[in-house]
Amino acid sequence: MANLKNDKKRAGVISRRDFLGGAAATAAAFTIVPRHVLGGPGYKAPSEKLNIAGVGVGGQGAGDMGRLSSENIVALCDVDFRKAGRTFKKFPEARQYKDFRVMLEKEKDIDGVVVATPDHTHAIISITAMKMGKHVYCEKPLTHSVYEARMMAQVAKENKVATQMGNSGQASEGTRVMAEYIMAGALGPVREVHSWTDRPSNGLKNVYWPQGVERPKETPTAPDYLDWDLFLGPAPVRPYHPAYHPFVWRGWWDFGTGALGDMGCHAFDPIFRAVKLGHPTSVQASSTLVNNETFPVASTVHYQFPARGDMPPLKLTWYDGGIKPPRPDELDEGRQLPTTGTMFVGDKGKMLGYNLMPESRRKEIGSPPEILPRSPGHFQEWIDACKGGKPAGANFEFASLVTQVVLLGNIALRPELRETLTRTTLKWDPVNMKITNLPEANEYFHTEYRSGWTL
Repeated sequence: MANLKNDKKRAGVISRRDFLGGAAATAAAFTIVPRHVLGGPGYKAPSEKLNIAGVGVGGQGAGDMGRLSSENIVALCDVDFRKAGRTFKKFPEARQYKDFRVMLEKEKDIDGVVVATPDHTHAIISITAMKMGKHVYCEKPLTHSVYEARMMAQVAKENKVATQMGNSGQASEGTRVMAEYIMAGALGPVREVHSWTDRPSNGLKNVYWPQGVERPKETPTAPDYLDWDLFLGPAPVRPYHPAYHPFVWRGWWDFGTGALGDMGCHAFDPIFRAVKLGHPTSVQASSTLVNNETFPVASTVHYQFPARGDMPPLKLTWYDGGIKPPRPDELDEGRQLPTTGTMFVGDKGKMLGYNLMPESRRKEIGSPPEILPRSPGHFQEWIDACKGGKPAGANFEFASLVTQVVLLGNIALRPELRETLTRTTLKWDPVNMKITNLPEANEYFHTEYRSGWTL
């Protein structure tokens, strides 16, 4: 937006991994020695290049690796070698793997790991890497379950690694302008926020991925370029079918987190920053028909947040599947609400994205004072943090909070609880991580991994 550890160590030798990987506070105390002092022309000091490995590099991960190409891309891992082919070709010197566990065991000099696999394997891969002292960049949503999200923050803190969730909008100018308008009082006290997306469908056809469908009955043989067992990972065993891979896994309960999980971490991040949200006190949802296999075609989720300092209690409403909030009177004549958007409602005015409504009010108020620090870029934030700089904006402490809240909405959509949920507002106790008024809902904070897989 605009305007807004080992024998070498005991012997007194600091390894490259130690230099790059320790506590950020400790690393920050080092002075970066110029290249010419350490070696001749062309020499790269340890502080200049990270050794990066990617897991899940055929889809979103392909773009992630491209944005990190200023560093050393040393290893690439994907269960589908055909899908990952273009990334393999782009980084021909990187060693190739199908099993991330094998990669992490063999590649001893990895500094950071990028995780861009389906949602159900985010936590297992990321936590394994962090426990080995690797910095981690993990795509959104951070995890598949509320429990996993909490564990991600805990393990990152325990291992003092640099982390970042892949919601690049958090580094944008717009996110800052949005917050600065609110800080400047342009809306007055904000009591409602509405956020929406057209995913999984635009209402005419499934343009993203299908939801509201049953498990396919056909059981074709998995192609030889795909390791189906590794794709399943911790999920229950089921036969391969192209209805699950690639990308269309997002709508299946066992693999994805639906439209809310996919887009909620993008949409909620700037909201949490602008109006200083923490955990909600309650959540309630309604939806089209839902089954045990896939998320509903469309849903609405209501979160209630308590007062924060001088900010009043707030209601956040999420809409997906093409549902939108009512058109605000302040929207200029002839304009429609966008297919994806966020609207803040305050006592003195409304804001669509980071634009005040109507346009006459935008002209009257002008731009807010620029008081928040700007970002060097989403990926650069993580690179800098890995090298001892300040924590990245979507580090796992903050990203865990946003992800937990997002995934609470999915618990409120569970088909097993549907009849009760239509009559119940779930009361959330974040300290003890439980729903206080519907005990049977608590089993959905985590899913049971199949044998051989663990955090």
